[in-house]
Formats: sequence, C-alpha cells, structure tokens
Amino acid sequence: MSKEIILEKIEQAVKILNEKEIDMWMTYVRETGSMKDPMMDTIVGTNATWQSAFIITKSGNTYAIVGSLELANMKAVDTYKNIKGYLKSIKEPLLEVLNECKPNKIAVNYSLNSSLGDGLTHGLYLELLDHLKDTKFANALISSEEIVSSLRGRKSSVELNLMKEAVKETLKIFDEVTKFMKPGMTEKQVAAFVQDITAKRGFEPAWEKEYCPSVFTGPDTAGAHSGPTDKVIEPGHVINMDFGIKYNGYCSDLQRTWYVLHPNEEKAPAEVQKGFDIIVESITRAANNLKPGKKGFEIDEIARNYIQIQGYSEYPHGLGHQVGKLCHDGGCLLGPKWERYGNVPFIEVEEGNVFTLEPRLTIPNYGIATVEEEVIVTKEGCEFISERQKEIYLIK
Repeated sequence: MSKEIILEKIEQAVKILNEKEIDMWMTYVRETGSMKDPMMDTIVGTNATWQSAFIITKSGNTYAIVGSLELANMKAVDTYKNIKGYLKSIKEPLLEVLNECKPNKIAVNYSLNSSLGDGLTHGLYLELLDHLKDTKFANALISSEEIVSSLRGRKSSVELNLMKEAVKETLKIFDEVTKFMKPGMTEKQVAAFVQDITAKRGFEPAWEKEYCPSVFTGPDTAGAHSGPTDKVIEPGHVINMDFGIKYNGYCSDLQRTWYVLHPNEEKAPAEVQKGFDIIVESITRAANNLKPGKKGFEIDEIARNYIQIQGYSEYPHGLGHQVGKLCHDGGCLLGPKWERYGNVPFIEVEEGNVFTLEPRLTIPNYGIATVEEEVIVTKEGCEFISERQKEIYLIK
C-alpha cells in the first residue's frame, strides 16, 4: 500500500476515534513477517520484528515504538509522527507515551467477531497486561473491532478508484470467457484459461488460486467454495463462475451465469430464464434498500425472502460481504442472523462501504444460477460499480 493511502487511512482513523469517543488505538505486534496483524499494511506500511506498538490518538498524534534496529527503517517509511526506539524492553517507552497521552480508553487489536481486528495473539496480550499492571491503563483496554470495521469499510476516493479498475478488468476477462467456453470443455479447462489471462495481464487472483476462479457446470456441482473439477460442460447446463483479481492491492469479486444451448435451442428454457430473472430481481430489491444506517441482516432478508416466496430454497450463505484489500473485508455483513456469523449482520451499513450482492438458487436438472455484483454505499443509497448482468449469457 502506498504511503499516500496509509496516511489517508490514519487520518480516517482519527475521525473514527473521535466519533466513537475512544482516546487511543494501539496495534501491538511482534514478528509480523510470520504472524502479521491484518491491519499492518493499512496503517503502518512495514513489518516489525520485536515487540512494537503503533499508536493513533484521537488528537491526531501518532507514535511508533519499535526495536532500536528498526528505528531507521520506520523513519524512512515515514508514516508516524513520533518514532521511539528501545533496546531491552518496550515497557518504558510504552508507558512514557501512555502517561503523556493519558487515555481512558485504549482500543487494542483483539476481537471476538472480526478476524481483521484480531491480530493480537494471546501470549502477546498477556505480555501487554504485564507491562500495564499496577497502572491505571490496565483497565482501559477495549477491542479495536469497531475501529477496524469502519476503517476497512469506508473506502477513500483513491481506494474506490482502484477498486473500480479491478472490477473493469475483471469484467473484460468474463467477456473473454463467454467467447471461449464451449460444450466438451471441463471446468478445469475454463479455469486454466482464466488463470492464464490473469497472469499475462500482471494481476493476482483475489483469493487462493486453487479456486479462483470457481467454475460450476450443470446440476449436482461441488460447493460454493470448491475448486473446478473435471466435470464436462454439456448442452442444457447452467454454468456459473466466481472470480476476482487483485489490482494494485485491491480486490474484485464477481459472478456470472451462462446457459449452454442445445442445437435446436435459440434461448434458455422457461424454468432457467425464470430462475435467472428472480436472481436479478432479488439483487435489484436489495440494492434499492441498501443505505447508511441499515443493518446487514435487514438487506439480506429482502433478497432471501423474495427468493423463498418464489418457491426456491434459501441460499446457504450471506447476501453480500464487503470487498477491499481482501476479498472478504470490512465489518458489516449483509447476512442472516445465524450464529456462525456472530454480530456482523447486526452492524450498521456505512457510507463508503463496498459490498457484493450475490444471491443464488438451484434450478432443478440444470444447475445453479447466481450473479454477483459490487456496489458502493452513498449518502442516500448505493450505486453499482460493476456493469450489471441482467440477461443470461448463452453458449452455442
């Protein structure tokens, strides 16, 4: 991540601390080359070997406390205003900063619900408590979950432009897949074609290469997070593909659906068209209600209920997740009130969040219809940043 974006995110973090009335956010780490906190790239811009504390305060002051051998590197990175090095123990300079700032609430990098806010290992947490024992700061620690959720979720203009480019390049690849796919090919052959284009254009896959893209043809396909198989594309199959790229550090995540025509067909069968149209309409209805202040589960219910009213089973996942530096990013999830999702479906949507909208349904004897779009939440609603698929793609 560029220094420009890091400083932009630190400035955002200061605003979030003031909104939430939290005095200080401390990211406490060590050996980040092997155990990297998820926020290091976003708010620091380098690694740390020894115990280190990266501190942002609501007043706008920032402090980096690092091992002495990393002092010069941190100064060269130049993302923090006050940089302190230590030789034997971080305790003394850490307490100096805390006594100078006098925080009543210190958000640290642990979380019950968000993996992105949970970079502090248990052992390091116990060490931090030991440093703070017999001080008033020992009882000031709270989770940084809310800060991380908002900071990862609120896309800056620079971030959004990169994400729009990622979407644009991804859609170009989908167009080429439409021209490439033919009956007789396997899911693996289609995936290899996509991976080859991705590599030649200098992009990275948005998630693990083993199932980026995921390709599913016909009925009885593998699960949604499975890799492509040797299953052969045949006439009468509904095909869907889940794919994204990483463009200059930011991800896209889109899905498209095709139907393979029989020799005597010119359009998809009525039941296939019906299933596809219901998916498109469920996305429209969800998008029409997506705006700041809504809770994630409220948006999920709109699409989920519509699909079930039409006679289909509910989809076995959330309607949409946030996208950013990671394919699954941010805090709020547009998902159902299931225990496996913890509190994230109850978090409010915020302006600047980028979400996927990705319902699915099974069309008996044909396959799975699903479309995944990306939207940016605005002050009063949302806007699509992906050109929508409103017609099923046909393969002859």
